[in-house]
Amino acid sequence: MKKILVINGPNLNLLGKREIEIYGKTSLKSIENTTREFAKNNSLEVEFKQSNEESEIINWIQDCMKNSYNGLLINAGAYTHTSIAIFDALKAIKIPIIEIHLSNIHKREEFRKKSFISEVANGVIFGFGSYSYILAIMAIKNLLENKNG
Repeated sequence: MKKILVINGPNLNLLGKREIEIYGKTSLKSIENTTREFAKNNSLEVEFKQSNEESEIINWIQDCMKNSYNGLLINAGAYTHTSIAIFDALKAIKIPIIEIHLSNIHKREEFRKKSFISEVANGVIFGFGSYSYILAIMAIKNLLENKNG
């Protein structure tokens, strides 16, 4: 079974409690459970991690080089728009990467329209709320199945 790492960045631990009008009422735990079940039904294993600390996120990305992950889904939260260090770490790994956002970042503040992650990701999924994670699982599965053709 292919193994996918899902990294969630700062403040995503507060999903369902903060800015519900933007991010919705669904908790991160609920997103994890739904995504895990969907992935399992698609012959994928997912591991979830969440941190509010940039250095920890970078370490997890670097761990992809020595662990047996076949793909990475990342919602870096606000670090998407600010972290060149995360960008550099993502450039170093050689597995498919899908960038995820719950909200449509192009309908938000101007500073949210720039993503350093998009420049190294295979694809970007945003604006579908918690369903963005399901779409990302579908996308990473497709990339893994079609990587040789």
